[in-house]
Amino acid sequence: MCAPCKDKFLDRLLLYDDDGYQSYCSICCSGDTLLICENPDCTRCYCFECVDTLVGPGTSGRVQAMSNWVCFLCLPFPRSGLLQRRRKWRGWLKAFCDRESGAGLETYKTVPEWKRQPVRVLTLFGDIRDELTSLGFLENGSDPGRLKHLDDVTDVVRRDVEGWGPFDLVYGSTPPIGHACARPPAWYLLQFHRILQYARPRPACPRPFFWAFVDNLVLTQEDHATATRFLETDPVTIQDVCGRTVQNAVHLWSNIPAVKSRHSALGSQEARSLLAQDWQRMKPPTQRPAKMVKNCFLPLREYFKYFSTGPTSSL
Repeated sequence: MCAPCKDKFLDRLLLYDDDGYQSYCSICCSGDTLLICENPDCTRCYCFECVDTLVGPGTSGRVQAMSNWVCFLCLPFPRSGLLQRRRKWRGWLKAFCDRESGAGLETYKTVPEWKRQPVRVLTLFGDIRDELTSLGFLENGSDPGRLKHLDDVTDVVRRDVEGWGPFDLVYGSTPPIGHACARPPAWYLLQFHRILQYARPRPACPRPFFWAFVDNLVLTQEDHATATRFLETDPVTIQDVCGRTVQNAVHLWSNIPAVKSRHSALGSQEARSLLAQDWQRMKPPTQRPAKMVKNCFLPLREYFKYFSTGPTSSL
């Protein structure tokens, strides 16, 4: 694989659109027109070029004519034309990503659909139940213990977290701009990092474990550098844009796949300029911070059980 194709593949492999499906072809990570697998537990898409070249000429047209098509990885057949499902493809894919990406964060092997379990979430300082439910990660009205929400963690010790867990996802955030709070913004960062260490699985445990920390642009530049050092990854910036006007923005540190592919970094000077706008401090944001970052959780569909959100729900 040439270097440009390798970089494109790694950048797009687990990149999702807002509809919950992968943004690019599962084979080449490219393609303009995509065929979508209609298995509710699958999120894969395939471009016309790969299907016609590797399966057989005209295959894309025949797939388009089907009323309910399931993809090559969901079919019980090991081979479709030149496409062959490898028994250990998930492990090989993880090894390739770990070796070539250079991201510094561990890539977890994706989980087969029949092995996926409901996600277990610990959320600190901000509740994301509504966002996870709308994405299909939590089921309405059942098993409320799947999400543990804490506003004050001052007296929480390791024994508490281990007793509530194990957790698959830990989320935390600073208060929004203008929100009254009795503690400095850095307190939320340091407490999140402390609780995160308690929630992490043991080093030899292979199970996927994800985390995300959101700064609502209240951390100082020094705190920002501390967060990057403690969390061992650079942040991205997610903006709520209306026309050409930035209504709100947040910084996000996370180990969820494709976050950095979907969003880019915002320069410190630009961030300070955004903070300095008095109108932003006076006007309520058009979206609350958790709603701004919720689509970053979409790649978790490769690891955890998905509950149908119904035909009237929206991502």
